[in-house]
Amino acid sequence: MKNFVFIILVLFLSVSCKKELVKEPKRLIEKGKMIDIMYDLSLLDAMKYQNPLSLDSINSDPKKFILRKYKVDSLQFAQSNIYYAADYDTYKDMYDEIGKRLAVKQRAVDSIVKIEQKKAEKKNKLKLKLKDSIKEPVRKPVINGAVKEEAM
Repeated sequence: MKNFVFIILVLFLSVSCKKELVKEPKRLIEKGKMIDIMYDLSLLDAMKYQNPLSLDSINSDPKKFILRKYKVDSLQFAQSNIYYAADYDTYKDMYDEIGKRLAVKQRAVDSIVKIEQKKAEKKNKLKLKLKDSIKEPVRKPVINGAVKEEAM
């Protein structure tokens, strides 16, 4: 009898775990579009972290702009976000995709920064060489018995 109660209890728990915690909203944002929105919002947060004053000069709310870009309202985004967050594995996969996109962009930005640094170093070396060659005195021919020196 105890085994029977235990088996029923285990079956009951396993069936109850399959139940959705959050019902699918009527206007659910598709997964790909949701990833795009979350990616843009991640970039926005990174901009705020790196330079907080950069977004203060903008009169409109950047989050509203991003939602308008994807033709989504804030309620629809919030409900879809809650729905996707209820399933941990799906939500983790979405954030992994966002992380991959950010890593690709980071590598591209790093390579551009390195190229710009190399250009700046070459430019500085060239300026130093030009300054050194300009300051060397040049002797002019003797005029009226005196030798004149000038810097070029």
